Amino acid sequence: MVTSETEPVPSLVDPVMIAAFEGWNDAGESATGVIDHLLVEWDAVLIGEVEPDDYYDYQVNRPTVAFDDDDERTITWPTTRMYVARPLGSERDLLLVRGIEPNLKWRQFCDELLDLADQVGASMIVTIGALLADTPHTRPVPLSGQVSGHEMDETFGVERSRYEGPTGITGVFTDAATRRDIPCASLWAAVPHYVAQPPCPKATLALLGRLEEMLDVSISVADLEEQARAWEETVDELAREDGEIAEYVESLERARDSSDLPEASGEAIAREFERYLKRRHPGAD
Repeated sequence: MVTSETEPVPSLVDPVMIAAFEGWNDAGESATGVIDHLLVEWDAVLIGEVEPDDYYDYQVNRPTVAFDDDDERTITWPTTRMYVARPLGSERDLLLVRGIEPNLKWRQFCDELLDLADQVGASMIVTIGALLADTPHTRPVPLSGQVSGHEMDETFGVERSRYEGPTGITGVFTDAATRRDIPCASLWAAVPHYVAQPPCPKATLALLGRLEEMLDVSISVADLEEQARAWEETVDELAREDGEIAEYVESLERARDSSDLPEASGEAIAREFERYLKRRHPGAD
């Protein structure tokens, strides 16, 4: 069951739950990178966690040992934790869920998180995921998703996911929320499979950009923009040193460029400019 770290779950204002999970759903740690960024950016406060004994195999997800500020050894158990944050200039609260894909009892796990969403009166749930794909690192990160099983609103700037096949806890959680009639959006980024080693700041940055639009909030991303540029330059250098990789990247670029519509680039520029203005003037209409 969900337990409180300090006190009962606080009363929240029109909260939205945003969830990401380590593991199969988190290529390049891009999805959990979104939550990690928001935890720091919005000074999130830990309010609870799930009981790890119910869901995790400790031989697969082992606890870690470290020394605390008093030089005492402490053990941290793998689990899923919940945080509350209020973005600058926003009139709503956000419930941030940062977890690990469970090894056991997925449906019960989802029910616990959804019970918490019901308890705080969440008006919407947004799940974040990332997958490996045949996409070039030199082009904008492809995003896909859906809203409560229907076509993604065009203003979100993503294609509806057409994926069929094995799924992870992110897909299961999204389906469980939809079955409870909780409005739910799922947002996924495609990470180049030939640079799967985490982190992938460019994908995290793309996900944060769409999240800004979906929630109508401003998120400071200057540090991530610099990291994304450095990441792309590093991959460029690696590709130049390997002729086969360079040739493969060029083939991906040709395929990507031939499939992009001319008007898409204009729409992307307009969305990026709107995000830039909101970051410069947070809270402004």
